[in-house]
Amino acid sequence: MIAAPSSGSGKTTLVCGLLKAFKDMGLDPAACKCGPDYIDPMFHRRILEIGSGNLDSYLMSETQINDSLLRAGSHPVVIEGAMGIYDGTDVRGLAGSSHEIAVMTQTPIVLCVDAYGMGRTLISVIKGILKDDTERLIKGIVLNRVSAGFYVKLRPVLEEELKKAGHDDVKLLGNVPSSDKIAFESRHLGLMLPDEIKDISARVSEAADLIRDNVKLDGILELMKEAPEITAVREAECDYPFTVASDTDDARPVLAVARDEAFCFYYQDNLKLMEKMGVTVRYFSPIHDEHVPEDAAGLLLGGGYPELHLDEMSRNKSMLESVARAINGGMPSLAECGGFMYLHKYVSDKSGKKYKLAGVIDGECTYAGHLVRFGYMTVKETGIRDNAGFMQELTGMRGHEFHYYESTANGDACVLSKPDGETKWTGMIASGSSLWGFPHFYYGSAPGFAGGFADSMRSYERTRRR
Repeated sequence: MIAAPSSGSGKTTLVCGLLKAFKDMGLDPAACKCGPDYIDPMFHRRILEIGSGNLDSYLMSETQINDSLLRAGSHPVVIEGAMGIYDGTDVRGLAGSSHEIAVMTQTPIVLCVDAYGMGRTLISVIKGILKDDTERLIKGIVLNRVSAGFYVKLRPVLEEELKKAGHDDVKLLGNVPSSDKIAFESRHLGLMLPDEIKDISARVSEAADLIRDNVKLDGILELMKEAPEITAVREAECDYPFTVASDTDDARPVLAVARDEAFCFYYQDNLKLMEKMGVTVRYFSPIHDEHVPEDAAGLLLGGGYPELHLDEMSRNKSMLESVARAINGGMPSLAECGGFMYLHKYVSDKSGKKYKLAGVIDGECTYAGHLVRFGYMTVKETGIRDNAGFMQELTGMRGHEFHYYESTANGDACVLSKPDGETKWTGMIASGSSLWGFPHFYYGSAPGFAGGFADSMRSYERTRRR
């Protein structure tokens, strides 16, 4: 695991450079990301051309986390931490933190420390973090944005201080010099998407070269070998109150999943679970395509950056009409955050200019100028009684919210709460076999919901064939 004292320490740059270096060495690496993050896994997939999973101790059980690592097989896995190493759901403990993931999986940690603008204080920061690592999982340190000259002076002093503090087993593995050629730009929801960075391949290659020249890759590979083997410990199979189709069934209903520049925030585990429930996933673009796939029996509109593509989406009237016609005609649908915004009658940009969108929801989304209800959440209870049966499986569903927009029609189908259980609010719109709202759900936290939604798609398909 590559962890750090805080966000902005250079974890993504170090991880991407390491993955590229390992790939160039023929090691065929895999990647995972701690926390509810969509963008960093996109960087991993862009470089590796393979899937990158999420490891999240709030959304997932320990068994689900282990199984995610098991799917990497014999590949060397680099896990990218989130925020600061000890930052989680509550400042009073380590729940939900990268460190908790490392403890669950007994993964060795390399601490990536941004040394820019620090001198001797850097040593105090490192010693303080090591003191709180009671499991002694931090095995290595890489200093980011530090000059070669300062690194030569600092290294013997830092090694001596670590030895005096009883941490002589923690190895200083090198440094990554400052370079404008390897920086990734950010905006309000995090890093820019990989495909938006024109020279992304060159930047990653540059990062890999700097890491090869300045970081002990052999030392990191040796640490990876210290991680114990992950074994499969399966939980009891869920008793789904719905039919789960097998691969031998005559027809697997098609779930049309919006995926393009505006809609790209998806947990891969969610899509895999839907496939396990007997669904075929098919992607389409609300920006570029003319209509929803003709054979679709369900619709999934995920999150992303719709606010950056309002003009293109509003001009694609045939797609807007197609989405509205499908949903109003009874097609089961799920819409999360950006997808929820897309279904509104109007969405305004930051300047206040209104754009007409699908109009399924009679409301408007406007820019709030700050994060709204940011963080983890869970469905405490639902008031849904007359809708599709699978809606009852929502209770206990976990997820997160991450948006700067607010809606005049948030809905009141569910009572949602923060992990502390004290902060509560109402939200979500339930209509027929559809559910829409700002939360991003992790379906594995309430798998009966996914099975039920797949059943709802099959029911819709049967009705359509009559």
